[in-house]
Amino acid sequence: MAKKSSKKSGNAGGTPATVALTEAGVPFTTHSYAHDPAAASYGEEAAEALGVSPEQVFKTLLAEVDGTLTVAVVPVSGSLDLKALAAAVGGKRATMADATAAERSTGYVVGGISPLGQRKRLRTVLDASAEGRPTVCVSAGRRGLEVELSPADLAALTGARFAPIARG
Repeated sequence: MAKKSSKKSGNAGGTPATVALTEAGVPFTTHSYAHDPAAASYGEEAAEALGVSPEQVFKTLLAEVDGTLTVAVVPVSGSLDLKALAAAVGGKRATMADATAAERSTGYVVGGISPLGQRKRLRTVLDASAEGRPTVCVSAGRRGLEVELSPADLAALTGARFAPIARG
């Protein structure tokens, strides 16, 4: 069972993501769970542990669009459509970023990359399916820790645009 806690201030020991949320005064809830290193999918593991639909939990992926690192935030129930991502940012070609480059740029480890509080602010696209939801869950910056917040707040804090970038 996931441990739920509301963190709105006093982020001692918080992650860069939760610190960024607190400093911005954005309402959010953290959800922690025991991460299983053998889990096949970090996102599906989070959805199951939190007892929520995989359509509500979003994974943070990094891609290179015409050589520029770009953040894509899509539901764990689907996959990233690289052509749609490239089109969403006015690019021609997108490929998945190297894991080392993603970790170095964001300051997070793969499986715990949050769209919030990244070391370097990158161009970000949030799948359009998030717009109709009251809240979404994204990584809070480490495996086994999710943050739940409104898609509008997520977009505002990351400078994200909404676009249909997920498949199935």
